[in-house]
Amino acid sequence: MSQSDNKQPAAKPAAAPAAPARPAPKHPGFITLTIDGKEVVAKPDTNLITAAKTVGADIPYYCWHHRLTIAANCRMCLIESSTSPKLVPACQTALQEGMSVHTNSARVQESQRSVMEFLLLNHPVDCAICDQAGECKLEDYYQRMDHKPSRLEGGKILRNKRKVLGPLVVLDQERCVQCTRCIRFMDEVAKEPQLGMFGRGSEEYIDVFPGMQLTSNYSGNVVDICPVGALLNRDFRFRARTWFLSTVASVCTGCSRGCNIYVDFMGQDTYRYRPRENDAINQSWMCDQGRLSYKPLNLDRVASPSVGRGEDRRETGAAEALARATVQLKAMAGTAELAVLVSPVCSNEDLLAGLTFAKDALGVRALYVGGRPDGEADKFLMRADKNPNRKGLEWIAGALGLSLHPFAELLKAIDAGSVKALYMLGGEVPVPEAFAASKLAKVEFVAMQAANVSALSAQADVVLPAANHVEEEGTFVQADAVIQRFRRAYPPRAETQGHWKWAVDIMREFGFPVTYMSARDVFRELSGKVPELAKYDWDKEAPPLKTTRGLVPLPSAADGRPPGYREFGPTRVRGI
Repeated sequence: MSQSDNKQPAAKPAAAPAAPARPAPKHPGFITLTIDGKEVVAKPDTNLITAAKTVGADIPYYCWHHRLTIAANCRMCLIESSTSPKLVPACQTALQEGMSVHTNSARVQESQRSVMEFLLLNHPVDCAICDQAGECKLEDYYQRMDHKPSRLEGGKILRNKRKVLGPLVVLDQERCVQCTRCIRFMDEVAKEPQLGMFGRGSEEYIDVFPGMQLTSNYSGNVVDICPVGALLNRDFRFRARTWFLSTVASVCTGCSRGCNIYVDFMGQDTYRYRPRENDAINQSWMCDQGRLSYKPLNLDRVASPSVGRGEDRRETGAAEALARATVQLKAMAGTAELAVLVSPVCSNEDLLAGLTFAKDALGVRALYVGGRPDGEADKFLMRADKNPNRKGLEWIAGALGLSLHPFAELLKAIDAGSVKALYMLGGEVPVPEAFAASKLAKVEFVAMQAANVSALSAQADVVLPAANHVEEEGTFVQADAVIQRFRRAYPPRAETQGHWKWAVDIMREFGFPVTYMSARDVFRELSGKVPELAKYDWDKEAPPLKTTRGLVPLPSAADGRPPGYREFGPTRVRGI
C-alpha cells in the first residue's frame, strides 16, 4: 500500500461565525439609540451631531456643515460609540439601532483638548484685532475645552496675513484651520470651483487657483461659514465689533427672491446683512449683490420734508408739506391729468394704504409702475427682477380694481402734456434717474414719498421722507408668491416715517376718518380686500423674537455658531 493511500481526507474548515443579527427597530421607520444615557429616536438619515442636539449634547465641530458633503478632517467631533473600539467622528458615523454614544466622557474630553492644542499650535494670537472675535469657534472651544498656555517652543509658522482673494473676501492664512468648508461650498453649492488646498502637512494653506480670483457672486457665503477668522468680508472688516451690534430678522430687498436675512445694526446704522435659514427660499445662502444692498439704508437719506423746486426748495415741517400736497392733489383729483406712480419696492402695508388713498381720495383707476430696472440673474438665487414686492403690487392693485401700466407709458403721457400732477409712492424708476428727472421737470406738480435723495427728488414740489424696510415692519411677496414678514430693526431717523403713514396722513387731510396707527393695523384692516393676503396671519408668521431685556445670543452665521452677545429687545438708539 502506498503512503498516499494512508492519507485521511482533509477536514472541512470550520464555518465563520454568523454576524449577529441587527436588533429589530424599536420604532419602525426610525432608529433608536442612546446618547449620553438618553434615548434618541431619529430618522435614518439624521446626522449624529444633529441627533445629539435633540438631547442637549453639543458635539463640537469645525468642518461639518449640514448643507455640505462630509469631510471629517478637523477631528473635533470624535466621540465614543459602541460600534467601534476607537473614537470615531460624529459627523461621519451613521446611526444604528441600539447603538450607545458618549459625547462627554473623559476619553472624549482629552481628545478634544488635544485637537484644540494642535489647532492652536501655530494659530496667531489675533483675538484683540480679529473681526471674528465674539463669534469664533476657536475662542468658544478654547474656553470650554483647553484654556491652557501653548507648549510650543520656537516661532510659529508664518503665512500670508492679508491675501486678497477677490472683491469681497480677504484671507488670513495663519488663522485657517483647513476645515475646507469654503472649498466645498464653492464646488458643491456655488458650482464655481475657485478655491483649493495647496501644500502638504503643516505647510498646507487655502488659496485661489493660480491666475484666478474669488469673483463668484456668492463669495460672501464663505465668510459666513468660516468657523474662525480666516476669511473676512472686506466691506465689514474693521468697522464694528460684533458684540456692539444688535440683530433682527428681515428680508433682503435686492431682488424678487426675497432671501431671509439677519440685519446687524448699531444705533440707526445698518452694518451688514447675513443669510438666515429658510429651506423654501434661500436655504442658508445669499448672493453678494443682495449682501451689499444695505448701503442705501445709511447714505443719502431724505431726512426732512421739503417744499419747492430748485432755488425755492426749503425744508419744512410735516404739517406744511402735507397741506401743500393736499391742496394741489385735491384740485386735480378725479381728473385724467393726475397720475400715480407706484414702486414695487414698497411693502404690502405701504401699498395697501397708498393704493387705497389713490383710489378713494385721488379717484384714479390706473397706476404706473416704477421700481428698479431689471438686472442680472443666475440659476441659483439671484432673480432679474430687482424689486422685492412686484407680486404684492399685482395682487393689491388687482383686488382694488386698479390697472397697472408700464413706466414708459407715463413718460409718453408727460411728453404729450396730458399729465399735470404726479403722486409718487416710492422714488425708484426703471430708467436712468437723470433721464426721468428731465421728464418730471415738465410736470406742473410732483408730490413724492422717497427714502433717498436723487435727481428725481430734486424735481419734486413736495418731498416726504419715507422709511425703509429696516425702519418699519411689514410683509413682502417674493417671486414665487410666498408672503414673508420682516421686523423693524430701529426707529425711523429724523422725521422719516413709513409710506403707509404718509398715505394715512394725507387721507386725513382729505377728510377721510382713518385711524390706522401701525403697519399691523393697516394690514389687519385692508388685507381682507385682497384674496391672496386675506388668510395670512400677520402676527403668527412673524420671525421669532425674544423679548428678554439685556444681552442674549442670536445665531450669527449660516451654521448657527455662537455670535457672542447681542443687545436684543427695546432698541437703544445711540446719540438720542
